[in-house]
Amino acid sequence: MSLSDFELEVMQIIWESDESTAPQVHEIIQSRRNVKYTTVKTIIDRLEKKGSLKRSRTEGRTIFYIPTTEKQSVRTPLIKEFIRKVFLGKSRPLAAHILEQEDLSIEDIEYLEALLDERKKGLK
Repeated sequence: MSLSDFELEVMQIIWESDESTAPQVHEIIQSRRNVKYTTVKTIIDRLEKKGSLKRSRTEGRTIFYIPTTEKQSVRTPLIKEFIRKVFLGKSRPLAAHILEQEDLSIEDIEYLEALLDERKKGLK
């Protein structure tokens, strides 16, 4: 599924809250930058038409939305495309960049080590 940057931002907000209204999403985005409510509502309507969101319930005139698309199903193609564009399809430079350039905590490093250990076991 292809999402615009704005659609992805809206989805991130709804994924984090599990259920949101257009006014709630607008409030969060408005705290970051100036955007009209109608613009946010248009994006939510577009995501609903794409099947990424669905109406879960209503309270009066307020509509609540829940995600129908899993984060990973959106992230995986985006990350693959990023690796293709920025790292010429090679994941090693991305992994090196993360390890060398990003501020990783001990917990982050231990998590990555555990992932690598699991991956190694799968290759043997």
